[in-house]
Amino acid sequence: MSGEHMPRIRVIGAGLAGCEAAWQAARMGVAVDLYEMKPHKYTPAHHHPGFAELVCSNSLRSNDVSNAVGLLKAELRELHSLMMEAAYATEVPAGSALAVDREKFSAYITEKIKSEPLIAVHEEEVTVIDDSVITVIASGPLTSDALAAEIVRLLGNDCQLYFYDAAAPIVDAATIDTNIAYFASRYGKGDPTDYLNCPMTKEEYDAFYNALIGAEVAALKSFDAKAQEGKDPKVFEGCMPIEVMAHRGYDTLRYGPMKPVGLPLPGSEKEAYAVVQLRRENREGSMYNLVGFQTHLTFGEQKRVFRMIPGLANAEFFRYGVMHRNTYLRSPGILTPQYSMKAKPMVFFAGQMTGVEGYVESTSSGYVAGVNAARLARGEEKIDFPATTEIGALAHYISESTASNFQPMNANFGVIAPLEKRVKGGKVARNQAYAERSLSVLKEMLSAN
Repeated sequence: MSGEHMPRIRVIGAGLAGCEAAWQAARMGVAVDLYEMKPHKYTPAHHHPGFAELVCSNSLRSNDVSNAVGLLKAELRELHSLMMEAAYATEVPAGSALAVDREKFSAYITEKIKSEPLIAVHEEEVTVIDDSVITVIASGPLTSDALAAEIVRLLGNDCQLYFYDAAAPIVDAATIDTNIAYFASRYGKGDPTDYLNCPMTKEEYDAFYNALIGAEVAALKSFDAKAQEGKDPKVFEGCMPIEVMAHRGYDTLRYGPMKPVGLPLPGSEKEAYAVVQLRRENREGSMYNLVGFQTHLTFGEQKRVFRMIPGLANAEFFRYGVMHRNTYLRSPGILTPQYSMKAKPMVFFAGQMTGVEGYVESTSSGYVAGVNAARLARGEEKIDFPATTEIGALAHYISESTASNFQPMNANFGVIAPLEKRVKGGKVARNQAYAERSLSVLKEMLSAN
């Protein structure tokens, strides 16, 4: 189909998934109308006017292909993902993980999208979905009330679920006492300056733990009626508030985000009773976030309790932790592995609202949705990424899962198609075999298309 007769596609939302979808469609010669309600309207978790804002951690997690999210990154790089291009262009040291300077990351993507001639950016809120127009809905887990109501109308009233997500505080590096906090990466992986570690004795941990479980939690926003009725919100296990984790038992934190294993005290082989890790937020090292300290404590309580951490007695907070609603679809039975609706094949969904969880996973869904929306506009058959790849396995999980209580899913090797032969050498060797097979499959797909 010639460009002048090719239909334009709509992409709603300029987060990671929406920007990836728009970019991939434009690369395929398809004109895109990209709608983003910022800067005129913000969700409770968004504050930055740029595209692809990272509202939680600045980490995109492991770079190792023997880790499922590391494999997913490698797949996306092979597929020329804009998000991966931006991430490596704005990378900050984080050991074996990939972390980015969030402001530079957003600026990189915003400039790329706005300078692409085939992408027209519309700064307005979308409240009506025309299912006769090829559309990618990537409005995120904090979709506006008006658009959420329109999605309910489009899908049916039983197609939305809710859970709560939480973000960790960020502190001013200049206010961290490095006479107490020490630089080290767990097990010596990566640059030792990537992480600052705040060690605790048993007495210090006891005081901190008791303060944490007794601290005041912030009132929930009015956007969830159940919360206003006094019912406990659903908390997604993968991003649990530190105070909720603490209530599960005295040692839960010591075996979770505060585990001291692999972080011996300087000049000694001994380990502290517990350790709080701080990860560099930007390349300059002027900001650090508290790893695993997603929270919904009041700002005053965060300041009081987190200053009890050794090394943070005088810490100044650039951002306090926040908790907010995440909205996602009951995708199995609704979406195909191409992220299009089964009942309305011109409408696609992408991002966390589909049931993928995480920055890289959201990007992968945007890639698949954008490519297939563009192929539809070009009069071509949609393509199915096979479940032997991580990008395809996630797509098949959200569309074909038989779980009675469908939950958002991070990249993992449990969803990928089993290997044809048993691999000797344990978990790492098996995962490496998954990675080699996946990247080989992708290269074959690229050469065939």
